[in-house]
Amino acid sequence: MIMAKSILSLVLNNRRRDHAVADNMLLIDYLREVCGLTGTKMGCDGGECGACTVLVDDRPRLSCISLAHSVAGRRVETIEGALSDGRMSRLQRGFHEKLGSQCGYCTPGQIMAAEGLLRRNPNPDDDEIRQGLSGNICRCTGYVKIIESVRSAIEEAAP
Repeated sequence: MIMAKSILSLVLNNRRRDHAVADNMLLIDYLREVCGLTGTKMGCDGGECGACTVLVDDRPRLSCISLAHSVAGRRVETIEGALSDGRMSRLQRGFHEKLGSQCGYCTPGQIMAAEGLLRRNPNPDDDEIRQGLSGNICRCTGYVKIIESVRSAIEEAAP
């Protein structure tokens, strides 16, 4: 069977990308297979766990249920884009310092969901953090350390 391909143009982690991509390719497969960005994880293959969360125009999106072509002309950010000059972002530091990562599999999705939340609301309370991360499942922890990690990032940004 021949798959139709068309050019996908977008800005990925602040870099313009143009690739011929199958019309039915999922965003997660584009990121991992075409772009080599393997930080975004496939957890459930059905949009239920949040491990594949990326930001599209600053809003969290599940890449495992999004077609790659649905982000044409938009800005997409993955966990790899969170680094700045090789340094961890404040959320990455928070997860590292407050032990928000257990096995680490869900961590990229948790961080990207938290980043989307903080861009909309730079000072959420704990209930708002829980709501912002509600689509992300961690099978290793009771979420206390994840909330503490996000809170740490918020405190770091405070004047």
